[in-house]
Amino acid sequence: MISNQLLQKTVDEIKSIVNEDLAVFEPDGKVAVRTFRDKEIDSKKIADFASSSREYKEISDFQLLKIKDDSQLEYILAVRGSSSSTELIGRMAKYQIETMIAAYREKFDKDNFIKSLLLDNLMLVDIFERSKKLHVELEARRVAFLVELQNKNQDDAIGTLKMMFTDATDFVTALDKKTIVVVKQLDKKVGEEELAALARKMHSAIKSDISDDAIIAFGTIVDDLKDVSKSFKEAKMAQEVGKIFFTDRKVNSYNRLGIGRLIYQLPMPLCKLFINEIFKDVSLADFDDETIETINKFFENSLNVSETSRQLFIHRNTLVYRLDKIQKITGLDLRVFDDAITFKIALMVSNYMQYVEGLDFK
Repeated sequence: MISNQLLQKTVDEIKSIVNEDLAVFEPDGKVAVRTFRDKEIDSKKIADFASSSREYKEISDFQLLKIKDDSQLEYILAVRGSSSSTELIGRMAKYQIETMIAAYREKFDKDNFIKSLLLDNLMLVDIFERSKKLHVELEARRVAFLVELQNKNQDDAIGTLKMMFTDATDFVTALDKKTIVVVKQLDKKVGEEELAALARKMHSAIKSDISDDAIIAFGTIVDDLKDVSKSFKEAKMAQEVGKIFFTDRKVNSYNRLGIGRLIYQLPMPLCKLFINEIFKDVSLADFDDETIETINKFFENSLNVSETSRQLFIHRNTLVYRLDKIQKITGLDLRVFDDAITFKIALMVSNYMQYVEGLDFK
């Protein structure tokens, strides 16, 4: 059902054109919207008309008409006046409102269809039949974006995204209170870089419009409607991998997950075996914040001692001392490429294990 706000806007516009007062009632006689304030219509008379078999009736100086959606009674329309022109105005207003209701129902049905498609709740024959009924093109390039809000309720952001994606071929739908899915239809020119730029634009719009932060991920481009769920699952994986391994990123692409993709799919027993082999009796929890910062900054600067010490505002010899200390504890010299790779992978595996163990307690 359409909102009363939109319904009020519609009757106000009709009045501005025809210069006649209108009101829309619920079938039980309760007023939904109206353009006048000086006179009420008896709610019982509205309810009696709603329950009758008649489609049209005059009450006092108002003419009543039934507004239906696919044979289902939705509202009662009242138009002030008793002339033949008033009846014509009423029928035109009735048609306008019924057309709007049908359009919104189709939009609602499309959103439910896309949501069912994303969650793999449809058989192939259902996809074909419902897409035909809802006028959704089967063969078109599409991609799924997953938007996870950090603080605000999704209602605050979904309006912003719908303003961005106004094309009838695009879909914006909420999964839960903080997660929104955008299914975007693409032309042939759009590639990975354009998708990343669009995701960054979405992030900026959310931050600017509702003062919230978001993490956005997207899957690969698919050519068939039935494969949209594949792009959605890829976006979900990119979102999860990004939260584990790339905490500083606001946009994650399924095609650019690097080694994080491999680690994310490792079984937990193998992860534990690897960590025990590399660190033996040492735990990463034993490292203080200063050591962890030193390690991360050293990797960020491609194992460059001079640049790392400069960015940490410490003497070169102090950095060398810290690296020697790490080597003494772990047996790995981060200045040696092979040892650095091993340590980096061990850090990522450890982060993954902490993430999975945290899920187990939720």
